[in-house]
Amino acid sequence: MFDKVLIANRGEIALRVLRACRELGVRTVVVHSSADADSLPVRLADEAVRIGPAASRRSYLNAAAIVEAARQTGAQAVHPGYGFLSEDADFAEICAENGLVFVGPPPQVMAALADKSTARALMSNAGLPLPPGSVRTLPTVGEAQEVAAEVGYPVIVKAAAGGGGRGMTVVRSAAELPRAYARTRAAAQVAFGDDRVYVERYLADARHVEVQVLCDGHGNGVHLGTRDCSVQRRHQKLIEEAPAPALRQATLDTVAEVALRGALSVGFTGAGTVEFLVDEAERCHFLEINCRIQVEHPVTEMVSGIDLVQEQLHVAYGTPLRLRQSDVRLSGVAIECRVNVEDPDRDFAPAPGRLDRFRPPGGPFTRVDTHGHVGYLVSPHYDSLLAKVAVWAPDRDAALDRLDRALAEFDVAGPGVRTTIPFARRVLRDPAFRAARHTTALVERLLAPPTDDAPPAGDGPPAEAARAVVPDPRGAAEPGGRTPVSAVPAAGPTTWRNR
Repeated sequence: MFDKVLIANRGEIALRVLRACRELGVRTVVVHSSADADSLPVRLADEAVRIGPAASRRSYLNAAAIVEAARQTGAQAVHPGYGFLSEDADFAEICAENGLVFVGPPPQVMAALADKSTARALMSNAGLPLPPGSVRTLPTVGEAQEVAAEVGYPVIVKAAAGGGGRGMTVVRSAAELPRAYARTRAAAQVAFGDDRVYVERYLADARHVEVQVLCDGHGNGVHLGTRDCSVQRRHQKLIEEAPAPALRQATLDTVAEVALRGALSVGFTGAGTVEFLVDEAERCHFLEINCRIQVEHPVTEMVSGIDLVQEQLHVAYGTPLRLRQSDVRLSGVAIECRVNVEDPDRDFAPAPGRLDRFRPPGGPFTRVDTHGHVGYLVSPHYDSLLAKVAVWAPDRDAALDRLDRALAEFDVAGPGVRTTIPFARRVLRDPAFRAARHTTALVERLLAPPTDDAPPAGDGPPAEAARAVVPDPRGAAEPGGRTPVSAVPAAGPTTWRNR
């Protein structure tokens, strides 16, 4: 195993990786911006290196500064967590060129899967089902119109370099397509530096289901079951659970098997997630493969008993996968709620500030991943995720009740600080969600003004996309596209060591 690993991230995921390393006897280096100098990961790391100011492009996205910090401290590997540079093939290649192990798939695999059009073609060749539409990108609006006419409206125009729900536009009629096509290409160029797009059928009444896979560099792989991530706002997940509820066991088995086959077919290594839309008839349609540990990984850990971050580190070190599919035993139900410092009453606007009170919940089968503490200043510069509350129970009803109890215990307060906890508890009480009849339209329905003819429960077409989206410059928790890396290192990284 590695002697020392550099953690190129911040917040709860930096702390999560740090703890996994410590349990393996691996020393840690945490890089940080000036805004995070007093953060919990920095306090607990064996070594910490300041790599730049608060702006993420000059710190957490500064590849040269991160590599220099690794070289100065003697780190052998870089764990990128999620977000920031975690899916940047250029950064992975820079690490390799400097003798560092990047904890993730090979750069060429990441590059291929980052291009959604290429990924679709690769998965189609591997036998995975795709939504009806174009496999290759469509350089002209005329070609887009031909595909849309063939598959039928509504369709969705997607950026080839997009991901994480960004760079997409739903088109409901032929008259809307030319403008939507042009708008999506323009937004994709701004967001990803790549204006290529493709068109596929827009799937109504769909569930967002994903499969966790683990693969090594020796051709071995396992899947760890499914997760449902349909509760989303602006394509960012709020509540996740494992396994995906209310689906036939045959459907769960099939989607897991094809997901693993697709990952192995492209030489994937490490922990990854294969994402699907599942329609009303339980037909599965491939969306994308994410080349990182995901925010929602705790629910898979809770039903499987497998530490995914430790497995990532073993695979990156070159160890053959320590699991076979027959070793994977899934038990019970786990549900996770993200606690974001946002105000749901103001369209989930960020609501940062100092935490005067911070008391996370506890109790049996309750896990809280957080970097927060009393006195912590939630920065406006980064993603608003403050904590993740995950619970386990033998069945879904008990898990829902346990999560609601845990959220009711969570005490967070400070000047101007608001969280998504009240809205999450509203979701947990929703009849459609309780009955697992929800789709990705759930949040949109709950936030919509009430109407006399609106159904009391159940969801319409999912809010997979409403418009082309430009990424938040602060850096999202799970960015979908590759982010350009800075070639200029921070001036004079400063280093200190915990005694």
